[in-house]
Amino acid sequence: MTPSLVFYGNETLKSIAEEIINIDQDVIRLIDAMYKIMYRAKGIGLAAPQVDVGKRLIILDIEDSGGPSLTLINPVIKESSDMLEPYEEGCLSVPGVNADIIRPSEVLVTGITPEGNETEIEARGLLARVLQHEIDHLNGILFIDYLESYERNELRPHLKKLKKLKAM
Repeated sequence: MTPSLVFYGNETLKSIAEEIINIDQDVIRLIDAMYKIMYRAKGIGLAAPQVDVGKRLIILDIEDSGGPSLTLINPVIKESSDMLEPYEEGCLSVPGVNADIIRPSEVLVTGITPEGNETEIEARGLLARVLQHEIDHLNGILFIDYLESYERNELRPHLKKLKKLKAM
């Protein structure tokens, strides 16, 4: 089955993803498919749950903004700064919704590369933001979960429509 983008309302998006124990050909194929999906959708980050795969895998590409292109397996936020910043976020799995989300401005993230090497990333700015957003997906958290209830209530009609969307 070819992975495809799933939308708000899909159960995998609300579930905690499982660790990847073995980096095999299936994982490499998933990574390749995820990049194709992310680029086709004009995104800058994607987590495996967004393609209906409950595994701890994220990709991102912010090279257009002067940042890196990264693939991380089993990423973990080890440290977060006390300084918080608002930034307008959107999500490929919640199309048509953007909102200012307050997050730590800097994070320290560890993970494993597709080659099986452990890596540590000190991130700030857009990189820190995208890492936090994608790692949230691995824990069943969507950016709209950070909104106040009145803000979510305003989005309710749009979210109802998204629940009816099929995978892309």
